[in-house]
Amino acid sequence: MPITRPQRDVLRFAPSPNGWLHLGHAYSAIFAYETAKSLGGRFLLRIEDIDTGRCRPEYEQGIYEDLAWLGLVWEEPVRRQSEHFADYEAALKRLRSMEVVYPCFATRKEIADAIAATGIGPKHWPSDPDGAPIYPGIYKDLPGGELNRLMWEGRSYAWRLDVEKALELAEKKAGGPISFLEEHGGPRGELGRIPIDPLLFGDVIIARKDVPTSYHLAVTVDDAIQGVTLVTRGQDLFPATHVHRLLQVLLDLPEPRYRHHPLVRDETGRRLSKSAKDMGLRELRADGLSPADVRRLAGI
Repeated sequence: MPITRPQRDVLRFAPSPNGWLHLGHAYSAIFAYETAKSLGGRFLLRIEDIDTGRCRPEYEQGIYEDLAWLGLVWEEPVRRQSEHFADYEAALKRLRSMEVVYPCFATRKEIADAIAATGIGPKHWPSDPDGAPIYPGIYKDLPGGELNRLMWEGRSYAWRLDVEKALELAEKKAGGPISFLEEHGGPRGELGRIPIDPLLFGDVIIARKDVPTSYHLAVTVDDAIQGVTLVTRGQDLFPATHVHRLLQVLLDLPEPRYRHHPLVRDETGRRLSKSAKDMGLRELRADGLSPADVRRLAGI
């Protein structure tokens, strides 16, 4: 897993081809592109297509067409995550050797049942920043024999990060508390050096049996391999930085800086999403809008 340390700033826009781009994507892409230009840096496009069940070639082609129409230019070749599973497998292997990940066989129903068994209602059970319930820890400390039996049966499982153990090891490697540098501002105005708190997510999923990675692991490895020095993305991903910074320390990867920008929202304050088919760029283009019109609509 060769790691470059460029002298010029390197930024990237990394969409997933699981739907058409909307105004929020336009804002994020232009934000990264213009920031790279202002710093005299490089701008990369990365296709985050590890979700092979939802990603489609037509959506990927749409990304290229929409970004070119906006006037963005990126370096070639474009890195496609689905072509680099070996890099993520290597990182997962290192984490396994550190004994900071464990296989979890829990289904969603088992997790819900375990939470219900505590007597704490779902509304009162702690949730992570994405709104998912914190993993209750079932299957975390399975005896070796039981673990081997479940694997032998071919049960589906996910690799979870033992966050407490991982944080302890990472702080030992770093020689003290770990932080990341926020240069733009988080959802609550966070700026400067931010101490990490990956416990916000509980024992987060790092990889799965059939896909040797997750968003958290893939984006951390990719940014290091591509030499990204400044990560720009929406404020909704600000909490994920706590996990990414932890993984960087564990895997001895370079530390980038971060700029989390505001999200584009509709008139009700709801952030735009692909699932709601919000203000697709291809529809706006078909309606005769210009790139300048899109910048104005996105508030750029």
